[in-house]
Amino acid sequence: MTEHHLANSHLGSLEYDPAPESAAIAHLQSSYGLFVDGVFTDASQHEQFVTLNPATEATLATVAQASVADVDRAVAAARRAYDTVWSTTTGAQRSKYLFRIARLIQERARELAVVETLDNGKPIRESRDIDIPLAAAHFFYYAGWADKLDHAGFGASPQPLGVAGQIIPWNFPLLMAAWKLAPALAAGNTCVLKPAETTPLTALILAEIFQQAELPPGVVNIVTGDGSVGAALVDHPDVDKIAFTGSTDVGRLIQQRVASSRKRLTLELGGKGANIVFEDAPIDEMIEGIIDGIFFNQGHVCCAGSRLLVQESVADEVLRRLIRRVEQLRVGDPMDKNTDVGAINSAAQLARIEELTSIGESEGATRYTSSCALPDKGYWFAPTVFADVSQSHRIAREEIFGPVLSVLTFRTPEEAVAKANNTKYGLACGVWSEKGSRALWVAERLRAGVIWANTYNRFDPTSPFGGVRESGFGREGGRHGLEAYLDV
Repeated sequence: MTEHHLANSHLGSLEYDPAPESAAIAHLQSSYGLFVDGVFTDASQHEQFVTLNPATEATLATVAQASVADVDRAVAAARRAYDTVWSTTTGAQRSKYLFRIARLIQERARELAVVETLDNGKPIRESRDIDIPLAAAHFFYYAGWADKLDHAGFGASPQPLGVAGQIIPWNFPLLMAAWKLAPALAAGNTCVLKPAETTPLTALILAEIFQQAELPPGVVNIVTGDGSVGAALVDHPDVDKIAFTGSTDVGRLIQQRVASSRKRLTLELGGKGANIVFEDAPIDEMIEGIIDGIFFNQGHVCCAGSRLLVQESVADEVLRRLIRRVEQLRVGDPMDKNTDVGAINSAAQLARIEELTSIGESEGATRYTSSCALPDKGYWFAPTVFADVSQSHRIAREEIFGPVLSVLTFRTPEEAVAKANNTKYGLACGVWSEKGSRALWVAERLRAGVIWANTYNRFDPTSPFGGVRESGFGREGGRHGLEAYLDV
């Protein structure tokens, strides 16, 4: 194993003046309660936890820790709202509320972007340009479906399921909330949402938006806290549907717990995406696609292209240019608009990344780590590329969920497909080639729910997203995303 810390002197660098976004735009309260039946309320046991800024380790706010009794209250409020209000609304009325929510997200977009970056650690550029606009777009899109469910392809007069329990992760907090809430509400369900413990703040601001939109009380309830809150929601007998996005291990436990119940279940779990590069791929575009595929959101992406499969004939040139581009990435203050790679979300996640990269070195892979200076405070990991990786290495098999790329090679399209499919996951893959026939040939043989051609990490509310095998089942987004919340 050889570790390379790349030097700016021979690769060249550009200096940027700081361009910080103002944290004062985030009008955060010092303390947040639960959102139940249309109002903020204290947790029954008055327990709280703190949510930190991962870039500075400073406390942003204290947040209520829900108990089983609080989950009971939230589910009861959702059931009451479903039985007395929401199930009797017309599709056009539901559409009106969803349009209002979407417009209010747009109006408060700058504030939401700042809060997302402070709470999550992702660069403000990503929160501002991707997360928040896409969250609004999902509410807009499903607002359009709310009065057209008869034409969605699920039969005449499809009916909602009832109360949906929704558990979301910390990597895209507001966007994941929109992915789950918008189709559920459009289909006529009421919801109990459980945000991730480390990133609850944009969900709580979304609760304020529900109040502004005059959404009927109880239609959406938000319970915050640790994994025990999610477990209580999964086990609750009056919940009709569970939607979970998170790790494969937790998803497996949830599937076991609901197996003997009548609950519907959709799971969007982990991934180990393969980004396949053929020798005829346009190299400049492809390098940027590789960078976006793994270093977007610090690699905290379930569909990240964390395995790069490069055709042998161009492997040396691709690796050389890739390493040069990695060295140019700007790592640091997420609130700086020049930043490319922000902070790791938590100390626990940083420890996981460090553990697996150390294992990669000990297994004999060649490590290239950016020479960027990392801040003294907060949770940081420099962008890293591993070459000379074999399929038996743990870094090629396990989801690292960080800014770490493993590079493997292949000779033929058949070998590329075999290596790409050599994983327990099946969420997303990418194919890079100027030959459309080759890209289609490979795509139809890959065992993954989402396949991008000559791009990566492109999302749209009209397009379904989801995995196969241990990456879960069910689809979110598009017309297909309605099916999970309809009794069909």
